[in-house]
Amino acid sequence: MNIIIDSTGIHEVGLDFCACGTMQTHVKQLLRSRLFPATVTDPKTAATFGVLEQYHLLSFESKASAFEFYQALARLSNNTGMDLPKDRYPTFLRVVHEWRILKLLKRFARGHCPDGVVTTEPGQCAVLCPACPHPRKNLPENWENASLDKRWLYALFVGIDANFRLKRKLVSSDIVDPGVSKGWSYFVEEKAYKSYLEDNKDRNQERSTCASHNAVNMADTKKSRGLAATGVGTVDCARHNMKLRNAVGDLQKGEKYINMDYLFFSAMKHHDVIVLNISYDIACQWSKHLWSRMSKLPSAFHLDHDNKQVNFLIPKFHLPAHIEPCQIDFSFNFSRHVGRTDGEAPERGWANINPIASSTKEMGPGSRRDTLNDHFGDWNWKRVVQLGRLTARKLANAVEQKADHQRELLELESCLQAQDISEWRIDIEAWELDRMQPNPFKVRVASKTQAAIRLELARIEAAELESGTNVSLHAEVPPSVLISSAIDLEDQQRRLSHEIAALGAHATDHQLAKVQLHANTLRRKVDGWQEIQLLYMPFVSRLRANEDCARSSTDATPAVEAINLWLPSAVGPDTQCPTQLHRFEWMLRYAQANDALKDIRNLLRLRSHLYKFKDNNIVGQAANTRARSTINKTDVKVSMAAERYEVARAALTALAQILDEGPAWQDIFKPLNRNRDLKSLKDMWEKETEGMRHLSWIWKTPGVAEDASVGLHDALRIEWCKARARTMRWEEEVDLLKEEQRRVIAFLDWQADWWWCQRQGRDSEHLDDCLREGLKAYAERQASLRRALSAQFQALWTTPTLPAATSIDTATFTV
Repeated sequence: MNIIIDSTGIHEVGLDFCACGTMQTHVKQLLRSRLFPATVTDPKTAATFGVLEQYHLLSFESKASAFEFYQALARLSNNTGMDLPKDRYPTFLRVVHEWRILKLLKRFARGHCPDGVVTTEPGQCAVLCPACPHPRKNLPENWENASLDKRWLYALFVGIDANFRLKRKLVSSDIVDPGVSKGWSYFVEEKAYKSYLEDNKDRNQERSTCASHNAVNMADTKKSRGLAATGVGTVDCARHNMKLRNAVGDLQKGEKYINMDYLFFSAMKHHDVIVLNISYDIACQWSKHLWSRMSKLPSAFHLDHDNKQVNFLIPKFHLPAHIEPCQIDFSFNFSRHVGRTDGEAPERGWANINPIASSTKEMGPGSRRDTLNDHFGDWNWKRVVQLGRLTARKLANAVEQKADHQRELLELESCLQAQDISEWRIDIEAWELDRMQPNPFKVRVASKTQAAIRLELARIEAAELESGTNVSLHAEVPPSVLISSAIDLEDQQRRLSHEIAALGAHATDHQLAKVQLHANTLRRKVDGWQEIQLLYMPFVSRLRANEDCARSSTDATPAVEAINLWLPSAVGPDTQCPTQLHRFEWMLRYAQANDALKDIRNLLRLRSHLYKFKDNNIVGQAANTRARSTINKTDVKVSMAAERYEVARAALTALAQILDEGPAWQDIFKPLNRNRDLKSLKDMWEKETEGMRHLSWIWKTPGVAEDASVGLHDALRIEWCKARARTMRWEEEVDLLKEEQRRVIAFLDWQADWWWCQRQGRDSEHLDDCLREGLKAYAERQASLRRALSAQFQALWTTPTLPAATSIDTATFTV
């Protein structure tokens, strides 16, 4: 009897093999019956192609382990626990592993190669991003000689990151489980990688001179006991969220430079571009001495950086954690020729792969690499087939945003002096070419800001880590980050409330959808934050429960903008809230009040100037309407800044009682009277005589320029620089998306032609006719698939309106 593993269960089946004169081997007979034998010598167990295809796709979509799937099949065969089928789980594991590898080799035409698998080159079995620049595949002729104002369109955007969930336990070894793919796709070739790490294991990690980055300063303190790998590092396509070739490798103890350098330069071997934009959450530190560290790598990894334009950037979400100079110098928002790229692509990819960590951490090294390679390949393929709708939606949004921001910039410039604009344009263009020039985005009148307080708290945390006194209950969210994140969430709640209030009774579907998306995103952030809050403030669960009980049973769940976050200032002095949390919130609220007052003063100066310019220079209904629109937006910003100050002061009042703070702070942060205090200096001077003039207290706090014109000029310059940057990024995004669409079509056409040429890859008289015909048919099918994708994408991109669906029907494109 033979054991057949099928999607309907595990069956004992009697098989009669053909024994006539033209018979084939038992293995070939099984394969032609769509049964995959467990061994090539006298097979007694086989799995149907159907069950292997089913589990293969199921593992991608649900991340179900082979053990869970096999147990389901066993129970499907007999769910009573009696007369169980023979255990073939180890056999099923081996068959699945072989299936993954054979599918990989088949899909990259290794069966069409006359020399077979042994000549497979590094990275040859990786799904490439069609939208990224690939010389000789999707770039125009003489692209390298493009003018400077066009060369940026052919830039490669890469994102570097590490994932510490994809651990591997210290089980098995490369000798026992070497794996099959040797650097064929996403993982680097293990032997050369380990050799480099061994040769450089004693190299010291450079300390961070920015904020206390765990990735840098704690690289040597990651727990590695019982682990062969503490995680993986990777290099992704930062625009389209795909894994690059030979860009993934195991981390042995934290996110060390020696690991990340090797992975970065390994990936760059396959990309010969002139402009390279590198996004990394510690780019400000990692970029230092990078080229000197490159000299330690094999010569094949060396990058000719002297003849390239290499830009280092920090992902937008991570940027606020850096010191102020880094927030300017490494900002996507303030850097030219990057469009609306945010650099957070690797983080989105981790959300897809993290669920498989529970099964891969138990695997041997080779099986784990082959499994993760397979999942990365599936992820890339899904991204490829979604490029049509994805880029279409992005381009439609970018065109709309481009027009909106161009209009807003024109409205702002209509209220400014032409001479000022000309001077600012000269200054900002000089700074964009040379970051050593004065920073036009920087406020010249300094005060104690939230960014400064966050840096101070980060340094305190670093000192505690070094002394061993740190009591953080979460690996990535220490107490100071918990409180600062909550204050950020409060700001987002207020902004959402203003957006909802501004909708009006006749809001369009587009406006409603935009606000709903903002609410959904905020809800997810709040839910995640509340889970971590319970680690530090477990008593909050009781406060939330009481709050729920206070609402009647008919009350709906509170809107996300109305959720009480229960910060230390709000829970009262009787709760057992750690004093450290009270102190951290005090420091951050103090800075928040400072920032809010600074924003109020700048906005009041701006509003005063806008009114004056409108009265003196604006003529005509259209021009007055544009000017009035700009003033109204400024009024909204003043109101929001005032609300932010009032919230900060209320929190300070509550915390002062708990922490026994003296009354001195009340002399700086006084109650705000919106009718009396929200007036510019110029308004006060013009409406009151010298003898009757009463200056609001907001103009007497530390950090206010003695000459109001200096502050006004600062406010106007910064507002114009930011408006210009926003407009330019959206203009660049439109151009980038159009170029990416062109590249996608060119790449698919190139790939279709390449597959068509593979029809005769092994055209030998020694080939079996059936095999020759199969090779030809498969190559033609792959070529046809690429042409179909190209045609569908072009049809999507020429359609004026897009359907609401967010995914593409991939059934037509099964590989």
